[in-house]
Amino acid sequence: MLNNKTAVITGSTSGIGLGIARALAQAGANIMLNGFGDNALIVRLGLELSAHDVQVRHHAADMTKPAEVTALIRDTESAFGSVDILVNNAGIQHVAPIDEFPEEKWSAIQNIILNSSFHATKAALPGMKQRGWGRIINLVSAHGLVASPFKSAYVTAKHGLVGLTKTVALETAESGITCNAICPGYVRTPLVENQIEAQAAAHNLPRDRVIREVILAAQPTKRFVEIEEVAALALYLCGDAAKSITGASIPIDGGWTAR
Repeated sequence: MLNNKTAVITGSTSGIGLGIARALAQAGANIMLNGFGDNALIVRLGLELSAHDVQVRHHAADMTKPAEVTALIRDTESAFGSVDILVNNAGIQHVAPIDEFPEEKWSAIQNIILNSSFHATKAALPGMKQRGWGRIINLVSAHGLVASPFKSAYVTAKHGLVGLTKTVALETAESGITCNAICPGYVRTPLVENQIEAQAAAHNLPRDRVIREVILAAQPTKRFVEIEEVAALALYLCGDAAKSITGASIPIDGGWTAR
């Protein structure tokens, strides 16, 4: 399906990004991983993904630094010949009331989520336009569509990413390029697992009650979205069957944003 295509996935050494990397590699795409992890982890992931008879590399670009984000795209083009698929997935979170929100955390969240997506997209688009084909997928969150208290920086960045998605889609509508946003609810990732433990300790509640009454309170299905579900949607958006889907913000949130 994606033979001879190359995908850059930011924040892809764990969680949703890694799930998408696995799905795209299985479909035949070469993969440029990006994210944190010791050398042993990077080697292990490279071996795992390359077992699908694709090429895999890792780039340690810091998503807070525009020059490094641009270098990620340029180095991928040099290594593989093209960047055909860009998945802007990197992100961090911090929770605090607005009047107590650390300014450095605000800036870091905007840089990693919103600004890095702009810089990566800007760098990747010329090559996509030249080849007349490209897929840009922004991992947004239900928080790109609705808000929650104490997450001002994250909600702002994710809403901005929805706007960027729409603008890129309109600008590239006649270029064979699509740009879409995937908006998951709570996904079972290592980050969320850590949140469960922290909330259980903070509220002195058993794990199952934290999941149902705290973490999944806004998710009507009362179950986590699985990484594989998000990855399958990303893979579909990369295929020819999705060539008329562009500028969309697609919830995969167990009914959260249906309220």
